[in-house]
Amino acid sequence: MSSTSTNSLLPVESPLAMPEQSLRTGKLKNRSLPTSPRHIGWRRFYVFGGGAVMTIGAAWLLMRVLRVGGMSLLDTLLLFLFLFLFAWIAFSFLSTLAGFVLVLTRGGHKLGIDTRLPQRRVGQRTALLMPTYNEDPRRLLAGLQAIYESVAETGQLDRFDFFVLSDTRREEIAVREMAEFLKLRERLGGETVRLYYRRRTDNTGRKAGNIAEWVRRFGGAYPHMLILDADSLMTGDSIIRLAAAMERNPEVGLIQTLPMVVNGSTLFARMQQFGGHIYGPVMAQGVAWWQGAESNYWGHNAIIRTRAFAEEAGLPPLSGHKPFGGHILSHDFVEAALMRRGGWAIHMVPTLRGSYEEGPPSLTDLLIRDRRWCQGNLQHAKVLFAKGLHWISRCHMLIGIGGYLTAPMWAMLLLFGLMIPLENSGLLSGGFNLPGVSPVSFWRARDATRVAWLFIVTMGLLFTPKILGYIAILLNSRERRRSGGGMRVFIGILIESVLATLMAPIVMYRQSRGVAEVIAGKDSGWEAQRRDDGSLPLSGLIRSYGGLTLFGLFIGVLAWNIAPSLLAWMSPIVLGMALSIPVVGLTSARRSGDWLRRRRLLCIPEELDPPPILRRAAELRQRFTAEAKSGPPQA
Repeated sequence: MSSTSTNSLLPVESPLAMPEQSLRTGKLKNRSLPTSPRHIGWRRFYVFGGGAVMTIGAAWLLMRVLRVGGMSLLDTLLLFLFLFLFAWIAFSFLSTLAGFVLVLTRGGHKLGIDTRLPQRRVGQRTALLMPTYNEDPRRLLAGLQAIYESVAETGQLDRFDFFVLSDTRREEIAVREMAEFLKLRERLGGETVRLYYRRRTDNTGRKAGNIAEWVRRFGGAYPHMLILDADSLMTGDSIIRLAAAMERNPEVGLIQTLPMVVNGSTLFARMQQFGGHIYGPVMAQGVAWWQGAESNYWGHNAIIRTRAFAEEAGLPPLSGHKPFGGHILSHDFVEAALMRRGGWAIHMVPTLRGSYEEGPPSLTDLLIRDRRWCQGNLQHAKVLFAKGLHWISRCHMLIGIGGYLTAPMWAMLLLFGLMIPLENSGLLSGGFNLPGVSPVSFWRARDATRVAWLFIVTMGLLFTPKILGYIAILLNSRERRRSGGGMRVFIGILIESVLATLMAPIVMYRQSRGVAEVIAGKDSGWEAQRRDDGSLPLSGLIRSYGGLTLFGLFIGVLAWNIAPSLLAWMSPIVLGMALSIPVVGLTSARRSGDWLRRRRLLCIPEELDPPPILRRAAELRQRFTAEAKSGPPQA
């Protein structure tokens, strides 16, 4: 489709310069910002300093254990890995604890955004941008229509324009995309509707390039732009409050909402959205509390000051070849960091309701998307030391990188915890003293009390978000009822925890392989995402997870032949690998998800009592699907 054929579907251009930024030069502007919370330094000292103290204490306990009989090279490596991983979970624990207090006290309102107060009248124009890449046009535009109608209900529709920014490469989808867009525009009022469509013929920069191209062509006419994803839904109320907050706080460059995952039908999707509802608020509140005006950007369901974005967020290509070089895949982190470097405040407001997204329908789909994120986050190693970045912005990138490095590090920690007893048994040195090899007995013999304390504290920190999330739900009678009741929530947490434990070895293996592939120079590519059906035929499951299953069985048999106690030590890993095919198959199916739904397990309030925008989007999708099946075939 040529660009001239879509000219009538676009407004008059209003160019805005968006220069490419330099990572080698630059200076941090406005170290202190008006919207930064009071005593933000003490908040960060609590999280980082407290985490350091906890890690030093745990490391001291472990060192006392390892020093029994002298420290070997393996002992030293295990200590190093433990230091990093314990610091990781201690930091997360302290952040979540702060969020738990805020949830209980109903705190955390920022930038004057408080849904208990009436909406304000907005005066400036905002563009809602919905990028798309090879998505189902009916599904995409049903969501956009629901958003449009919700904004119209606020009485302030005249302040907003809507853009579909297509990067679709498959011509048959592009034809349907245009046809469905024209139908949508006609339904909403014809050519008088401020609803626009643009399809790029050059996909330079992927999604980041898509948004940047719009800014350079049309950004001058819009003080703000609200970025949506193809699966995003946002209520008119939340959009109005975001736009009003931008007008009220002229030094703010970006406000990120907390999108709640909804519309899950498979067991895996329901598990993800349930976890997000129970644990997400306490974790997000804590993160927003210590990040202050240096928060992060997740690429969608966020409002941005267009001029700030244009002046500061033009992404340069990274030097070198893919996967580390070229266009920045995880562009959102870098855009937020560059905007903060330019003196603009970046905030997250997790208390604002009415922001939604959809999750992947299966673990397979999550891992495909996760591979792209792995490459994008590891690319940040080239951005980490860019000139002028705020130290919190660098922390965001370190956390993003660390999120993928922890997978191979956990694997190595488990391996070293096994190799040390084997080394002391004589197996690694050729003695082959197999009888009695027991990692549990070995570590208990070194120092039973300290080993027990280390295990209890580490497991406690890992499970704290689940516990605090459950307590927060129990203490909020309205949320407890809307989630199916306290007992059903408890059973849901047990189901989610067991499934997450079984999936952990699969995720650990695939993330470790992803890191290795990126280091080896393999690019992730750019594939469209599946939205509804996550099922795979048995042949597909065998191709994807057959090798991992055989490896898990091999390790299990080998461990049993060495010593049953060794198999017991390794059972979480062995079970997760050996059962990968049935676990992925079961959780990818709608039938298992529907079975739990009928029993009101793994349910969220948006499912039991859907808000109007979710009901409207579902109604439109069903109607459009039915019309497509009953009507003449599309060209």
